[in-house]
Amino acid sequence: MYVRIARFEGGEGDWDRQVEGVRNDIRSGGQGTAMAGVRDAVKRVLMLADREGGRGAGLVFCDTEEDLRRVDEALNQMSPPAGGGTRTSVEMYEVVLDEQPAS
Repeated sequence: MYVRIARFEGGEGDWDRQVEGVRNDIRSGGQGTAMAGVRDAVKRVLMLADREGGRGAGLVFCDTEEDLRRVDEALNQMSPPAGGGTRTSVEMYEVVLDEQPAS
């Protein structure tokens, strides 16, 4: 498993609207965006928000490094939504541990 982490700063603070927009894009298969051509490569998406600090992160998970690179190319063609701030960094990692503690 591989993950792309994009960090954002300077958002206007309407995280609920931004999350809903991303959710709609994901559920539509990226229709009308650069993501439409790579939707099969995305296995999971997480969004993190620091509402008070006006910053956040988007994590996109893929099964293979090749898929991650395809997704990265598509996402690099896109800009954050209005009010979403500025993308400050993008990093890619191999997920080497994904464990849940026993109950």
